[in-house]
Amino acid sequence: MTVDEDVERLLGSHSPAIAATARALRSAIRDAAPDYVERVDFGNKLIAFGRTMQMRDLAFAVIPHTAHVNLQLADGVDLPDPNGLIEGTGKRIRHVKVRTTDAAGSPPIRAVIEAQVEARRR
Repeated sequence: MTVDEDVERLLGSHSPAIAATARALRSAIRDAAPDYVERVDFGNKLIAFGRTMQMRDLAFAVIPHTAHVNLQLADGVDLPDPNGLIEGTGKRIRHVKVRTTDAAGSPPIRAVIEAQVEARRR
């Protein structure tokens, strides 16, 4: 199966709105980091992105839930957050709750994605 087919299989159990939001986040990440590798992790029910699929190289995960999609940020604790979107208490990993396709493509979400990509360039 291709990654696209795996994504659709993962999203098939979610509402059309949640699936569309996850696709929009996936697109925003791919726009910002076209060289990143992408893989569906069915065990954890997420789409992972990184330079490689080794844990230390992962930068993002898109995790669909019932009412929102989490945009997981591997370096979330260190990222600038002028709009107050980043949540969580993890030692490094934080997330942004994205509820609509419009939000997924919005400038504040794209800024968070760009900040995560830049953090991995350092």
